[in-house]
Amino acid sequence: MSDIFREVEEEVRRERYAKLWKEYGDYIIAIVAIVIIGAAGGQLWRYYQHQQTIKASDEYQAALQTFDANNPLGAAQAFQKLAQSAPAGYALVSQLQEANALLAAGKRDDALKLYKTVAGGSDPILASLARLRIAWAIVDTAPKSEVQSVLAPLTDPTSPWRFMARELLAYDDYRLGDMTAAQKEYEALANEAQAPQGLRQRCNAMANFSKAGGDHDVGVVPPAPAAPIPGATAPAKPAAAPAGAPQQ
Repeated sequence: MSDIFREVEEEVRRERYAKLWKEYGDYIIAIVAIVIIGAAGGQLWRYYQHQQTIKASDEYQAALQTFDANNPLGAAQAFQKLAQSAPAGYALVSQLQEANALLAAGKRDDALKLYKTVAGGSDPILASLARLRIAWAIVDTAPKSEVQSVLAPLTDPTSPWRFMARELLAYDDYRLGDMTAAQKEYEALANEAQAPQGLRQRCNAMANFSKAGGDHDVGVVPPAPAAPIPGATAPAKPAAAPAGAPQQ
């Protein structure tokens, strides 16, 4: 008897499922299709992004090689293309490198515009690098107050860029003839245990140079004597005139 009831129950269940499928089967198929397509689309998008990153890496290296081959304008064009088409990380770095290439090519104003754009961006590392590049680009011509304004965010005691900013300001003092201030800051930086070793060495050299009177004008260095031409012989010395002969 229990088998009969079980068969009836299963038949009712099948009829119920059939009714549900008839009413909602299309929706279920659509949902499953969306899930499958979404998963496949995510995989395809990640693959595309990976391929774009590889392509940007190759083009970035090629642009660096162009720059190293003493072709800054060609490098600037290559970096500009990357800044417009590469994934976000490469695009930002390429914008900074484009500015570096333009500065090397003598296009200072164009380089400064790009540096200022990067300095105003959201990436704190690239923004700080751009500020340092701006300051070095203007330090020989701009008032000290302008250089200080550019470097102000980097001179905070907690900033990892503070030593490089201070070195640049010390150079500005040296350039302006304030040797006392320049030497004091160079000596302080040379003794900064937390400063990079290369920076400490440069500042120590500048401090010693200033202390030795490097700011004094020692005059013009005479040119070196002309080197002899290989294979050339000196002109024969004229024979002495006989005694009593009239002088020419």
